[in-house]
Amino acid sequence: MATYTHGHHESVLRSHSNRTIANSAEYLRPHLGADARLLDIGAGPGTITMDFAQHVAQVTATEIGEEELALSQRLAVERGVRNIDFSVEDVHALTFPDDTFDIVHAHQVLQHVADPVQSLREMRRVAKPGGIVAARDADYAAFHWFPLLPELDEWLRLYRAAAYANGGEPDAGRRLLSWARAAGFEHVTATASTWCYASSEDRAWWGGMWADRILDSALARQLVDSGMATRADLETISSAWRRWADDGDGWYLVPHGEIIARA
Repeated sequence: MATYTHGHHESVLRSHSNRTIANSAEYLRPHLGADARLLDIGAGPGTITMDFAQHVAQVTATEIGEEELALSQRLAVERGVRNIDFSVEDVHALTFPDDTFDIVHAHQVLQHVADPVQSLREMRRVAKPGGIVAARDADYAAFHWFPLLPELDEWLRLYRAAAYANGGEPDAGRRLLSWARAAGFEHVTATASTWCYASSEDRAWWGGMWADRILDSALARQLVDSGMATRADLETISSAWRRWADDGDGWYLVPHGEIIARA
């Protein structure tokens, strides 16, 4: 496994807990059947997972460790969702039998793993014949924003450097189709969708979240401990995020690649 660059600081969970089918898995919605059994790899805080549970018969949520898995377990208890079970898993070597799930889903996972092609092979193995393997990942090199603040250029450079140092691929979105083909899938539909932050409310949420993440998350610790940046550097970037959020002209685009692959 590669190291998870973001970590699980409150500022990271603030972002991930905003995710739903509507903003993060709409491409998969037409394939959700009431009788389906779905495997959700890398469930994180579980908000997408809980949405899935409203549309399919059974969901299995996975994470890389017990502490990480507890996030979605707590949310299931809070919401009274009972058609979910939980398992600690490494996507490179899943413990489930062949041909188990109708749908296997991973959101923002393949960019962080050591071997995305092997991960997709495993996702295919545990999918039933004719079932669906679905993945969506951001593409950091394609992020765009305005105003053009040089501190945000430096933020992106540092993030991508940290992700590569951890064995990940931050520009995964554009590679999903090629990874699926390398994993042996013959029937793959590749699409794209975006997150866009331009309203004052959205800017305050996105910019404020990153202003905190660049100072307090696992990414921040890695950058300082590795010598890639100083604390003062990160404080400068954090201030730029807040300036961007306060700017009425502020606009931010996060592109994603998506695949629907038939097992």
